[in-house]
Amino acid sequence: MSKFNPFEFVQEVRQEVSKVTWPTWKEVWITTLMVLVMVTLASVFFLVTDQVLGHLVNMVLGLRG
Repeated sequence: MSKFNPFEFVQEVRQEVSKVTWPTWKEVWITTLMVLVMVTLASVFFLVTDQVLGHLVNMVLGLRG
């Protein structure tokens, strides 16, 4: 097993980080907005689904409605 060399490790990390393609601020904002829209749509979908299923279960059990 080779011995750990911190200097060599730091050099390798710097090389790898330089290869990364970082997103622009515009890409970050667009992606953030897309995530927020999808979370909102999913929340509304699950709210409606929960309400409908709850109503159906209450009807079947004869609790109300």
